[in-house]
Amino acid sequence: QVQLVESGGESVQAGGSLRLSCAISDSTGVTVSWAWFRQAPGKQREGVAAIYGGSTYYADSVKGRFTISQDSAKNTVNLQMNSLKPEDTATYYCAADSRPPLVESTWYNYWGQGTQVTVSS
Repeated sequence: QVQLVESGGESVQAGGSLRLSCAISDSTGVTVSWAWFRQAPGKQREGVAAIYGGSTYYADSVKGRFTISQDSAKNTVNLQMNSLKPEDTATYYCAADSRPPLVESTWYNYWGQGTQVTVSS
């Protein structure tokens, strides 16, 4: 059974930074790829970043500002977000799967409950 729990979301001003964390409980070790998605009100869920086998992938909108990392000792996947913009405002979700990552949210079988990030101008 896989459980993902996000934390770290809060309200910040534009230009600020946040670090989101996804605590992973994977009793059978099936997950091999992890990703962060976000969804703003009235918009589709979009992929932000993914990590798989030591490689990382980013949406163009966050390249150079966001960094995804994995802490195997703590069983977490983190998203460091710098130079935040109002358009980064969304609910951020951690996702995981037993297969290599894809950009489509429908690909992922395991999801957290989400954490809210609000960036004010």
